[in-house]
Amino acid sequence: MSKEDSEKYSDFSNVEKQRNYITAEDFPEGAYGSPFRKDEPVEGKSTPWREGQRSYSNFNYEFKSLHQGTPRKEAGAHPTHDDPNESEQPPYSDL
Repeated sequence: MSKEDSEKYSDFSNVEKQRNYITAEDFPEGAYGSPFRKDEPVEGKSTPWREGQRSYSNFNYEFKSLHQGTPRKEAGAHPTHDDPNESEQPPYSDL
């Protein structure tokens, strides 16, 4: 068995990202005026949440590892949401 065959396989980072980050549906309650789920509240997700899943935020960096430790230069900008004790973010630390 070659060295490449014996290495532990892991999914590519984009596959992990697709599993862990939930995107918003365009019309979760159906088309405008549709009777589909008329009396049910709109939910963010139709299946149970798994460990590590979260939704995207428009107000955060997509690649936190890339921006780690870089201050914002715009006057009055709030500080970034860095974790000073952690310099890498999974699954990107496995690359």
